[in-house]
Amino acid sequence: MSTLTIRGGKVVGGELTISGNKNAALPMIAAALLTDGEVTLENVPDIADVAMMLKAAAQFGVNVERAPNGVVRLRADKLRSTSLGGVLAAKMRTSFLFAGPLLARMKRVSLPPPGGDAIGHRRLDTHFAGFRALGAKASHGRKSLRFAGELKGARILLDEASVTATENILMACVTAKGKTTIFNAACEPHICDLARMLNSMGAKISGAGSNRIEVEGVEKLSGCTARVGCDYIEAGSYIAAAAITGGELLLRGIEPGPFEILEAAFKRFGVSWQIDSREGTLLYVPKKKRRTMRYDLGDTIPSVADGTWPAFPSDLMSILIVLASQTRGTCLFFEKMFESRLYFVDSLRQMGAKIVQCDPHRVVVTGPSQLYGGTVVSPDIRAGIALVLAALAAKGETKILNAEIIDRGYVAVEKNLAALGADVTRG
Repeated sequence: MSTLTIRGGKVVGGELTISGNKNAALPMIAAALLTDGEVTLENVPDIADVAMMLKAAAQFGVNVERAPNGVVRLRADKLRSTSLGGVLAAKMRTSFLFAGPLLARMKRVSLPPPGGDAIGHRRLDTHFAGFRALGAKASHGRKSLRFAGELKGARILLDEASVTATENILMACVTAKGKTTIFNAACEPHICDLARMLNSMGAKISGAGSNRIEVEGVEKLSGCTARVGCDYIEAGSYIAAAAITGGELLLRGIEPGPFEILEAAFKRFGVSWQIDSREGTLLYVPKKKRRTMRYDLGDTIPSVADGTWPAFPSDLMSILIVLASQTRGTCLFFEKMFESRLYFVDSLRQMGAKIVQCDPHRVVVTGPSQLYGGTVVSPDIRAGIALVLAALAAKGETKILNAEIIDRGYVAVEKNLAALGADVTRG
């Protein structure tokens, strides 16, 4: 078990280049199985989830080569298996993203139920319904999920705007005969990254980024070179770190689009930024020592709720809760997506945060509160980084146990924070 030791009170600021988006890289790795040509992915983050996804791809027979500077080359010209071991699948939710590509190319696939963070129930029914609509036969047991069949285009109405279901169905239908229309599709930026990659492989996809995606099936896909977009969740985490500690921050390698969605929520807590209008890849956060919450009209207590894109992303809710604890005022947080995501606030209360948990989905935060160091455990990726932010603001020393879980979503977090002025070590 890895431990991060953080001595709070240091200002976090400086310059940082943002990594590639893990939520884009993982489906893009899976998409490489759709072709026997070489696929080159650029700006792939060096994180544990990517390493596990590449290890899974290799188990199917994909030749994997990792080059410097975030370049990964994959060639699936000699697939030897359509099933995956249970131990590896249990470590990550996105192991199930291999279902769509293998079903499309090999006409069959058998996978164990996926694992991942314990943030609540995440159903697979939408995937099953989509595959069945395309003509696949689907069955499931406690230890395996199986799909087989020749796929044909269909009109598919998703019963929820699931990101992974949209990705899986999109990869499955690109070589299906005829036209497929996906209604109520997820709209997240990483859906667009995947669609651009598939189109560069020869797919015919339109509408990605909206809730209606249309796909004209093609016979065969070829290799390609594709770039993973910026990780706006990582960027939001470092923006919060600078804001909490009163630092000035310059982020490189960003893409402006996603930050339009994040901006309104961050402004509620007195955090603003400017994006370079010429290059569009630089984001500047000015120094601001004291922040006050912006209340709603009539001086009513504000609320922040997450949802499917373009609503505020669930992956940043934990980070914003810590930011609220260091901002003057009171705010209600409504976590609609996952029923276990907010349980980490017990650790924040242990550190001195003024938080009332109303139910599994809602907490009320009043700030600013003085936080104090202690020993806490990271339960999932986003709660883990939130506890890191709390430790940066705390008096004394904080030890974060199970810190290796943070490595699943963040590149060299202790090195990046140390370079920005934080006092953090790993043991």
